[in-house]
Amino acid sequence: MSTFSTDCSLCPRLAGFLQQVKATHPDYFAKPVPSFGDPQARLLVVGLAPGMHGANATGRPFTGDHAGILLYETLFATGFATQPESLSADDELQLPDCRITNAVRCLPPGNKPVGLEVNTCNPFLAEELATLPIGAVVLTLGGIAHKAVIKALGLRQADYPFGHALEYELDNQLTILTSYHCSRYNTQTGRLTAAMFHDAVAKAAVLAGLREGVPSV
Repeated sequence: MSTFSTDCSLCPRLAGFLQQVKATHPDYFAKPVPSFGDPQARLLVVGLAPGMHGANATGRPFTGDHAGILLYETLFATGFATQPESLSADDELQLPDCRITNAVRCLPPGNKPVGLEVNTCNPFLAEELATLPIGAVVLTLGGIAHKAVIKALGLRQADYPFGHALEYELDNQLTILTSYHCSRYNTQTGRLTAAMFHDAVAKAAVLAGLREGVPSV
């Protein structure tokens, strides 16, 4: 089994790009970004990849960029975070029962990884999924993250199409729940509202057996 390391350089394009970013932004993390949260989490949130001035800068998923604002506010509102903001990788934020990762651990040029990079990083996602307890829920943010999870679990893509708020119960007693990505584009265009996202995370909490019910906003 592949073991994730912040020294990973398996993708030449991404490794070279990170070197360029580090040269122009020497105070940035600019390495493969590790997961963040509870090692025994019953909710795993899977995003796409680190953002240039977000996780790539801070070293923590969804921290420092627009997408993280809604994510952490929602995790706090549903009991998965101890504070409503993720300010830096060394703040006091904790994620009880929750962990966050990405389908691709390195910043891709233009925020767009290519298929080979998604596939190269997939064993790390498979390793992450293998740590989840029976009854856990995987919340996939966006189509690429969803497809990466399906691949990492060895399932047929055609059997698990992506859309918002779809639920898939798996034989290994995991549940996949889908959501549009909480990106600036999706939230500003109204494709994903705060209420829609809150309901998705709240449903994940109930499915994981962590809450009897979380009120909608």
